[in-house]
Amino acid sequence: MSPTDRNVPRPIPPSIIQVLPAEPLLLMGAGPVPVPAEVARAGGLVINHLGDTMNMVVDGVKEMARYVFQTRDDKIYGISGPASAAMEMAMGSLLWPGRKVLVLKLGTFSNRFAQMAGGVGAQVDLLEVPDDEPVRAEQVEQKLAQGKYDVVTTVQGETSCGVWTRELPQIAGLAHQAGALMVVDAVCTLSTMPLRKDDWGIDVVFTGSQKGLSSLPGVALIAFSDAAWEALQQHPGPKPHWCLDPVRAQHFWGEHTYHYTAPVTGLLALYEALRLICEETLEQRFARHRHSALALQAGVEGMGLKLAIAAEHRLNSVLAIQIPQGADGARARRYMAERFKVQISESYGRNIVRIGQMGEQCRSPNLFRTLHALGVAFSREGAKLDLSRGMAELEAHLIAHAAGVL
Repeated sequence: MSPTDRNVPRPIPPSIIQVLPAEPLLLMGAGPVPVPAEVARAGGLVINHLGDTMNMVVDGVKEMARYVFQTRDDKIYGISGPASAAMEMAMGSLLWPGRKVLVLKLGTFSNRFAQMAGGVGAQVDLLEVPDDEPVRAEQVEQKLAQGKYDVVTTVQGETSCGVWTRELPQIAGLAHQAGALMVVDAVCTLSTMPLRKDDWGIDVVFTGSQKGLSSLPGVALIAFSDAAWEALQQHPGPKPHWCLDPVRAQHFWGEHTYHYTAPVTGLLALYEALRLICEETLEQRFARHRHSALALQAGVEGMGLKLAIAAEHRLNSVLAIQIPQGADGARARRYMAERFKVQISESYGRNIVRIGQMGEQCRSPNLFRTLHALGVAFSREGAKLDLSRGMAELEAHLIAHAAGVL
């Protein structure tokens, strides 16, 4: 008898080299983003997930993450999975039946908090605003006055629509005054703009590896305050997760003992990505991101396209651009990818396209290539654009503000 089932055919797929395009796409969407050569090299190594070398990597990741999060927290973990896994760790450890959470909803990803909180049996209350507006501290204050909450959640930046929660420090302060823990999604913002976890009173903050940090996808970072750690110790059990239980994660990240096989290549890449951030300094990195985004915005508006979010609410790290009337956004994006090898992001049911300004996306050659591809693509869709003026506005901002930054 054959050792295999002959009714199950043996596939003969092409090699990955044959599958991938000869010229890789320039990733200018909402993530993942291009990675530096040093990060790519680090991510090509495999070592034992336990032992002295990995212990050094883990300690280094925690030390550098403290700088990037701007915190003195000890409970910092790297999670095998996307940033949504970190969100799930936060919701699954801080919430359970009988607990109540206020979710500040301004788009797709801020609403994911509500979905996860409901999944662990917590009572969920939404404070919802239109997609093109941020949640304001005054609205939060009014909501907190109406009832008692254990946790308040929000995003620093809403990736799906490009809105910035400008009043995050005030919102965190209000949550603390009301006796609630503050949980923040900094997935598209960490290292692209200021976030001061301790000074702002944020209890839990998390991010993914593949956006502002410019590392390989597949690892998330999360930090817990002492107050959050004390609260999660009160979980009545049974825990909804095993891999995403921070108490178990402490075995590996705090005690250098086994939890599960760590994402070795992802952690090595993340270590190198964080090292490059520390080398650049946060101040320099914030300036690079800010002027890269502002230069791109000047170019987009200069050619005649409209930005979807008002300047005072606009998230620089993910730029939302209105699709011109009569244009087919999907066809324009496809043309950019096929003709110029530039990839930008679609929307979530909105009439926008999104361009990322995170990490290695914020380099001047990437800006010129992306803006040119965008202008040509929408011109082919019938939009009346002045591409030359847009390129000139981009260049003018860079000359005036970004010498030595980009």
